[in-house]
Amino acid sequence: MSGDFAEAGRGVIDLLGLLAYARLVAFFRLAGDAELAPTLASKGALADLAAAEHANYRRLHDRLAELDVQPESAMEPFSVPLDAWHARTEPQSWLESLVKAYVGDGIAGDFYGKIADLCDEQTQELVRDTLVESGRAEFVASQVRSAIAEDPALAGRLSLWARRLVGEALSQAQSVASRRPELAALLGSGVRSVASEADTHAADGTEDADVSEAQAADLATVSRIFADLTESHTARLEAMGLST
Repeated sequence: MSGDFAEAGRGVIDLLGLLAYARLVAFFRLAGDAELAPTLASKGALADLAAAEHANYRRLHDRLAELDVQPESAMEPFSVPLDAWHARTEPQSWLESLVKAYVGDGIAGDFYGKIADLCDEQTQELVRDTLVESGRAEFVASQVRSAIAEDPALAGRLSLWARRLVGEALSQAQSVASRRPELAALLGSGVRSVASEADTHAADGTEDADVSEAQAADLATVSRIFADLTESHTARLEAMGLST
């Protein structure tokens, strides 16, 4: 690992590894969804989205290599929690797969974007670019709205599915943060950085905070920030014609 990232940068490496794996999985899932799409137009649109996700994966992969980090090693710790998230949220229909790609992955992306805001400028820019969802948003919203117009009963079921995805996304974030405390510490450091110096320990032998207490505080910060990401979630539901 590059010397510049030996300590404080471990959280950045974790973030890039997490997003690289997430984008790789998104590529495979969107490619699979394209095969199930009911029309040639929707097949092509999903193929384009899958290609964009692969391009995002390559950018994150290449950035890790630039930092003298073996990309697969950075990604590997996140395979278990992300694969578990996908197993728990396996769609039962093509429409559910679209809602998952938009809502579930979207709110997770909002959360990881919050973490990126506490990183260096180059990392912020890279993460923001690889989390852009405008093309996906337009495609999913139009498909779901069209389906609901034909069968209004779908709205209730898809709304319940979207709410479940949010709950599962929160569990995913907590699982990831508990496995990789350096990642959670990025958020914790952001919160602690605004604290007054008067609140810090004096150099009397107690300046080193208890590690377990610090990690618990970081995990609490993760949960609180994730729970607060409601505005974008509500906007996604409204775009699809679903209720909160």
